[in-house]
Amino acid sequence: MEPKIILSHRDPEPENSVLYMVGTPIGNLDDISARAIKILDRVSLIACEDTRQTQKIINRFNISNKLICLNKHNSYKKIPTLINFLKSGKSIALVSDAGMPGICDPGEDVVKAVKAEGFDVICIPGPCAAITALVTSGMPSSRFVFLGFLQRKKSDREKILLEISRNEKTTIIYESPHRLNKLLKELFEVCGGEREIHVTRELTKKFEEHIGDNICKVLNFFEKRDIIGEITLVIKGISSNKNKDVDISNLKFELNELISAGLSLSAASKYLAKKKGIRKSIIYNLN
Repeated sequence: MEPKIILSHRDPEPENSVLYMVGTPIGNLDDISARAIKILDRVSLIACEDTRQTQKIINRFNISNKLICLNKHNSYKKIPTLINFLKSGKSIALVSDAGMPGICDPGEDVVKAVKAEGFDVICIPGPCAAITALVTSGMPSSRFVFLGFLQRKKSDREKILLEISRNEKTTIIYESPHRLNKLLKELFEVCGGEREIHVTRELTKKFEEHIGDNICKVLNFFEKRDIIGEITLVIKGISSNKNKDVDISNLKFELNELISAGLSLSAASKYLAKKKGIRKSIIYNLN
């Protein structure tokens, strides 16, 4: 069976029965593209996370169109509605509150459902906080890992933090302002205070801020401040000559073996920390 080939721009945009993933500004409304404005104005419907946010763009650029709210709380109900719109020959634009839809929002599920029904999906490129933060950090950008918002579950979070500490690639993370200090403290624990980090706040907005140094200094900087705005962190990867392969399941096995042999959890963790070159707290919390 031959793969399906999608040919963009076959007809004047917007085409019938096509979902357009439209990138919108992450702060400065002047960053929107002329093509994005045209699509938003001419599609049959705009699906957005928050109608109040999208209305700002609608008002600024004199766009006249219908808005429908689609977010993580109602996407399972609204996706069938979008599918029916496409089946009737109508075109849809999907936008997020800021940046590219489909990144850390329900857009991913929408695209999957739309493609499963045989409809085309076309991207109208726009700003992205992760890429904007990366290119202003000065850190290696040829290989990087984007993690979005880290998981909240303790065991999952500890595992991914340990992976970050051993990753040779640049890592990009999103975080909310009220959880930033907690994340910085966790990074200090697993990566040490000297690891290079670049924290951006309010990208492209009036009070845009870039704080770059090592984790220790950045943590000290933010601990003394009230933090507001959208946060993106860029963390430099570890040098390859310093990296050591760390197997979580093997660590747990070794830890349990030492405890079974009579060592306390604290003593076993201390021993493995020295042996593996990992902070004791990380191993201690594996139990």
